[in-house]
Amino acid sequence: MTAPGFRPTHVVPQDGMPAWEVPDVARPTVPLDALLPVQLVDRRGDWGHVVCANGWSAWVDGRLLVSVPQPPPAAPGSPVRTEDPRPLLAHVEEALGRYRGAAEELAGGRLDGESFRSLTHGLRIGVVLDGESMWLYDDEHERWEYCDGTRLSTYAAAGDTPGPVPAEPTRAVPDGSRSADGLARYFLDDNTDDL
Repeated sequence: MTAPGFRPTHVVPQDGMPAWEVPDVARPTVPLDALLPVQLVDRRGDWGHVVCANGWSAWVDGRLLVSVPQPPPAAPGSPVRTEDPRPLLAHVEEALGRYRGAAEELAGGRLDGESFRSLTHGLRIGVVLDGESMWLYDDEHERWEYCDGTRLSTYAAAGDTPGPVPAEPTRAVPDGSRSADGLARYFLDDNTDDL
């Protein structure tokens, strides 16, 4: 049974990993299985507090967790379909042709750098082509469009809600602020012989 609100942020490395009840190497618990999805909910130095889908939690070496890619931000509202992808494809071809022509002139010595910058100023295109799927950037409307060969659908637009905030990076604990449980001493002093 998955705990309410569980959203994995990381997975356990492919070899599994040891876990502890608290951020203290003297309090081990059951190791975590390989590739287990976990949600990182807290960090203390190199320690990471993770929650599993069933609600069980443990402390691990947060440096070893593998981040889970987050989905792209959702476009606002329902996807908007346009009737024909050809006008946007023509715009992409025209902009690419202008850039290619200017680049050939520059490479051939018939154009200086300032003239090249002037000729290419304002050109903006984006194309991702993967077999039958294509994504095109529509610079006029500042959005990405998905093309299935016959129609365009808005995929992502400027001003979309950003995805989840990434986990806080690991920070070193300065001398003098070491915890009583030995966390800073264990990880920051490279005292790895205890593993």
